[in-house]
Amino acid sequence: MATRVLDGEIITTRLDDIRAYDGVRTRRVMACILDYIIVGLLLVPFGILVFVLGLLTLGLGWSLFGVLAPLVAAIYVWNTLGGPEQATVGMRMMGVRLDRLDGGRIDGLTAVVHSFLFWAGNVVLTPLILLVTLFSERKRTLHDLLLGTVVTRSDRF
Repeated sequence: MATRVLDGEIITTRLDDIRAYDGVRTRRVMACILDYIIVGLLLVPFGILVFVLGLLTLGLGWSLFGVLAPLVAAIYVWNTLGGPEQATVGMRMMGVRLDRLDGGRIDGLTAVVHSFLFWAGNVVLTPLILLVTLFSERKRTLHDLLLGTVVTRSDRF
């Protein structure tokens, strides 16, 4: 997982360092709030675009309002969390990033599935999502456990 054997020598990565998890839970909650604000702000220009499209199509385009928020959020997550920084804008502001335990990079699809599981988990199991972090190794949430990911501090290394 996070340790590798190279020429008979055990190599540890930053995922093994306990400092990578200091304050992650609080920073993660704050990053989520910031990301909700950013997605909300992104909805304004896209909402105007859908409104104009609805006028041009005599109201037919307004049916896109039903999928606008999830679509904008998914595109935002795909391009930020699934990008080279492996963090949304809110996560970067709070100094955290998403890592895979096997050392691989987070791709766009994994990022969107991670966010979808977070949203679905909050609808069904709101208290359980954060309670799991109190007892899990590396302060991982339920959707982190399912996907083999972990949120770490990016400002420590």
